[in-house]
Amino acid sequence: MIAGLLHTVPALAATFDTLVGDALPGARRIHLVDAWMLETAIAEGVTPAVHERVASHLRHLVDSGADAILVTCSSIGEAAEDAAGALSVPVIRVDAAMAAEAVARLASTPPAAEAGLAGGRIAVLATNTATLGPTTRLIEREAAARGVRVTVTATVVGGAAATRAAGDQAGHDRLIAQAVRAAASPVGGAEPARVIVLAQASMAAAAQAAGVDVPVLTSPAGGVARLAEASTPSDPGSPDASANRPAPPGSGGPSPDEPTGARA
Repeated sequence: MIAGLLHTVPALAATFDTLVGDALPGARRIHLVDAWMLETAIAEGVTPAVHERVASHLRHLVDSGADAILVTCSSIGEAAEDAAGALSVPVIRVDAAMAAEAVARLASTPPAAEAGLAGGRIAVLATNTATLGPTTRLIEREAAARGVRVTVTATVVGGAAATRAAGDQAGHDRLIAQAVRAAASPVGGAEPARVIVLAQASMAAAAQAAGVDVPVLTSPAGGVARLAEASTPSDPGSPDASANRPAPPGSGGPSPDEPTGARA
């Protein structure tokens, strides 16, 4: 089995390589890293040029033998969905499982569940604006499919991206943990979040440091789990094309035998 991974953050490739290696023992991993896509998404939005680059990279991974592909950047998730329909293998958004879990947890959290109603606030936190829209829309789509009433608030954690870029990972994580605590216990009588979503895979390490009682969800583990599921279809003779569609209701270095692909 060959797993393809498309990244926009080079530093996350090693994280995902380990996760995929653990989830799919013996699988070969092909990593393709293109930081330009995220840089452009932050500066200009997910432009037609970004859409075309995503589609080109996905085709390259398929041509290289990938049996399933995980797109590890939430900011380009919608572009990946757009391109996936033309491909012959499953393409997984890293945040799809996280969005589904967020809505499922909200639906089962008191007092909504006790009253026979589902509803409440999901707080989406990110370190750049490019990720907020795609992840928010994914959660809202999941909630609509489940019939769950939800308010999604989206916030950029100020200073976190610059702190990480300066090499201060601990400071980055500290700022995210502070934002998580603020979302869980807001001042001024605002509704506390019942579920908190960290929209980017690069934020995952900060989740445990917050020390809050509400669920704080991250994307890497769930994304890799969906990749593993898509890699073992019920009919071994054909790929599970359902992974190319939006999630139904309900960024690893190269492996020793695979070079990292890169396009500028």
